[in-house]
Order: sequence, then structure tokens, then C-alpha cells
Amino acid sequence: MQRILALIIVLIPGALAALGIKYMRDVFFGILNPPIPFLWLQFLIGLLLFLIGLGFVAGFIFYRDRKRNKVQTRFQKK
Repeated sequence: MQRILALIIVLIPGALAALGIKYMRDVFFGILNPPIPFLWLQFLIGLLLFLIGLGFVAGFIFYRDRKRNKVQTRFQKK
């Protein structure tokens, strides 16, 4: 059950990051999604979603590897 919960915790920010990439890609093709009024705003929202999603997934993986002592010595807890 814990593994399923961990998978869900990682998939939700991953989906947000994918949505952010989609929004940024749509700006380059000039496609405006309905709830967002401006292309530049859509790009900023996409960039924000991508960075938040990527940061969360990277932090989750770093935390897990740090707990198992699979990181470099400078990142290990003192």
C-alpha cells in the first residue's frame, strides 16, 4: 500500500510538469487554451507548473536516495 501511495505522490507532480510542457509548447505554435487570456501568461503558467513538478519529483528522488545512503558524501546527513 505504501508503494502505491508513493507512486501516486510522484505521478501527480509529474502530470503537472507534463501539462506545463504542453502549455509552453502550445505558445510556440500560437494555440491559446481557453481559461488563459494571453499567450505570455500561458507560457509563464506552463513554466511554473513544469518547475514545480520537476522540483517535487527531483526532491522526492533525492530524499529517497539520501535515506538509503546512495548520494555523494557532500549530500549525506551529518
